[in-house]
Amino acid sequence: MTIQLYMDHHVPGPITEGLRRRDIDVLTAQEDGAATFDDDKLLERATHLGRVLFSQDRDLLVIAHHWLETGREFSGLIYAHQLNITIGRAIRDLDLLAQALEPDDLRNQIEFLPL
Repeated sequence: MTIQLYMDHHVPGPITEGLRRRDIDVLTAQEDGAATFDDDKLLERATHLGRVLFSQDRDLLVIAHHWLETGREFSGLIYAHQLNITIGRAIRDLDLLAQALEPDDLRNQIEFLPL
């Protein structure tokens, strides 16, 4: 099974569109009705759905680290700083991760982009 992604509401639409053109299973917070969720609820929602959260929101790093320290389970977080990655690079790297890894490979993990 490939990784299913959940896109934070801060992620530019072209990244989601590019991944879908590559047949990657992507759900956005907006499509899920979670666009106004705070960050910890967003990570909780992605985990409930069995999806790895992709975000460019630094606050989610703090939350994910806190969850790791307290033993709280989550499906995984992929993070890329907005200024350190292009849209094309984000699409390529997310595509690679989604196809090469299994969901358990990212459980309770934080992966940083660019690779």
